[in-house]
Amino acid sequence: MSTAHESEGERVLAAAAGDMEAFESLYREHVGRVNALCLRMTRNPTEAEELVQDVFVRVYQKLDAFRGESAFSTWIHRIAVNTTIEHLRRRSRWRERHDASVDPESSLDRTFAQSAGADLDLEYAIARLPEQARLVFVMHDIEGYKHKEIAEQSGIAVGTCKAHLHRARQLLRERLDPQGATQGATS
Repeated sequence: MSTAHESEGERVLAAAAGDMEAFESLYREHVGRVNALCLRMTRNPTEAEELVQDVFVRVYQKLDAFRGESAFSTWIHRIAVNTTIEHLRRRSRWRERHDASVDPESSLDRTFAQSAGADLDLEYAIARLPEQARLVFVMHDIEGYKHKEIAEQSGIAVGTCKAHLHRARQLLRERLDPQGATQGATS
């Protein structure tokens, strides 16, 4: 049985040995950040919840592979990013096969639109970005990945990654300050 006073490393070892209480403790500690990442990348609360569960199933299955060379939170974060990217690729292939041209405005979950405040305006604007631009923006500007890492994980060229980031930032500026964006364009 694990205790709340154990270090994270001790809880990881205990969870890898089958201690469900230790795993539950790790889950509670990291679920919020994983959920936020999945939600930002998918812009769909239902998909994000499913991905969070997928992430923690993978974490549990791979606990014995965690070598402690990086922080446990970094390791979970990497699994979350990879799981979400894999999901987005599958979703994109499914859409291509089924020729489902979805209007991002109509498919956007309205929970973002119903919220108020500058932080939520930013979240809403991020959610409205095109999928690749949103993915690169979240990974680079929010999660702190380098262009090379994003390119390797998402299977795109570094130059394409930079172009998506530039586009995302430009779209966010326009959406968050339409008057400032038009003034800057005419200067």
